[in-house]
Amino acid sequence: MTHSKSITNPIDISSVTIAPNANARPIILDCDPGHDDAISLVLAFSSGQLNPLAVTTSAGNQTPDKTLNNALRMLTLLNRSDIPVASGAIKPLARELIIADNVHGESGLDGPQLPEPSFAALEQNALELMAEKVRQSKDPVTLIPSGPLTNIALFLANYPELHSKIERIVLMGGAAGVGNWTPAAEFNIFVDPEAADMVFKSGIPITMCGLDVTHKAQIMDEDVERIRQIPNPVAQCVAELLDFFMIYHRDPKWGFIGAPLHDPCTIAWLLKPELFSAQECWVGVETKGEYTQGMTVVDRYHLTGKPANATVLFDLDRQGFVDLIVECLTAYNQ
Repeated sequence: MTHSKSITNPIDISSVTIAPNANARPIILDCDPGHDDAISLVLAFSSGQLNPLAVTTSAGNQTPDKTLNNALRMLTLLNRSDIPVASGAIKPLARELIIADNVHGESGLDGPQLPEPSFAALEQNALELMAEKVRQSKDPVTLIPSGPLTNIALFLANYPELHSKIERIVLMGGAAGVGNWTPAAEFNIFVDPEAADMVFKSGIPITMCGLDVTHKAQIMDEDVERIRQIPNPVAQCVAELLDFFMIYHRDPKWGFIGAPLHDPCTIAWLLKPELFSAQECWVGVETKGEYTQGMTVVDRYHLTGKPANATVLFDLDRQGFVDLIVECLTAYNQ
């Protein structure tokens, strides 16, 4: 079902633009906004430590036209029409598209009344834009996919000569334990397990922010109120996104006290890795199982004898995570 919430006042878009510092890590954000993707964008553009080169979009939390529009609306809110945006794959590599409108609503970002886009996406597709930015960057680029991995898999397959210019892939997806879309699988990996399989087999360093850590990255009611007190329009937007995001996670079946902020864990790990505990593991992706399609098989005890291909996050300092979000949002004060 699609949740409904009363329309709030339009959000003022006179927000601060934060320039990266000279040593900022170049990143490309590949997303399917989505409430938690939107908050990831806010965090990524709040810190001089990161230098976003581009934003690309995939289908996932909503249909491809809506996720693209949502990325443009968020960048308009952030006053970042200078960032090139391109849409990517409209469906998974070998399967029909599944969306999560029961979580994110009809628009994919239900809740706040976001501004309409002030600029358009490029005619270029996501793969071409990624390739251009990676090729031009003087430093290796970190890719941050927070939706299904279709675009990343296609980029890696089409531009093998650029693999050496990718520092790392920091992704939200998978789980070492139970899933959230099926008993075995997390949503992003379930949507396109073939793409995920390609990415984990690529040989590029991977940080996996799976449900084991993201379910611990819960925002509580008091945290939302703390965010609401930050006197800038970006923080107000995030508070209203969280108001809506909380609704789905109130279902007792999940056992949550608050709402887990999955995708922002990727940015938080880049900004403050000391907040997290991690283990080097081999991760495989199940593409054929009757009950386990999209399951990430995480070899914590080195039982397969296969070398580790991912840094898997398992725990975090929740209060430190919340404090970091508040710090990032405060950076948008005038």
